[in-house]
Amino acid sequence: MERASAGAPDVDWTDPDCPVARTLDLVGDRWSLLVVRDAMDGARSFTEFQRRTGIARNILADRLRKLTAHGLLAQRPAPSGRRQEYVLTDAGRALFPVIVTLRQWGERHAFAPGEAHSVLVDEHGTPVPELVPAGADGTPLDTDSTRVRRAR
Repeated sequence: MERASAGAPDVDWTDPDCPVARTLDLVGDRWSLLVVRDAMDGARSFTEFQRRTGIARNILADRLRKLTAHGLLAQRPAPSGRRQEYVLTDAGRALFPVIVTLRQWGERHAFAPGEAHSVLVDEHGTPVPELVPAGADGTPLDTDSTRVRRAR
């Protein structure tokens, strides 16, 4: 299985022992997550990413380079053979629950009641149920029922 390139030379870890901090160091800016979101939704070319996000070309080029260098995207020849396209790696696809959770948080907290917004649906058109972390016994987890065990 592919892994995000944790040892890439241009990463200066904010908090080397914290998985949340390391993840944010890799994908924590809005443009990176929007590129990943759009790749999950089928975008493949530089032009598609630029059109969907409205991101400046130089920033998009930088984010695509970083996401590729860190193993979240891979480049391959486009079907036409004339250009390269970007596809999610296993590590990039593994961000799906993160994107879903951000989306669901946004649906609850970033829109006024009744305000229209896009909805993530399954292959049958049914809205994706809310993701809730659960313990090994199925009990829902939250900040009151979990703690961080620090690295030693």
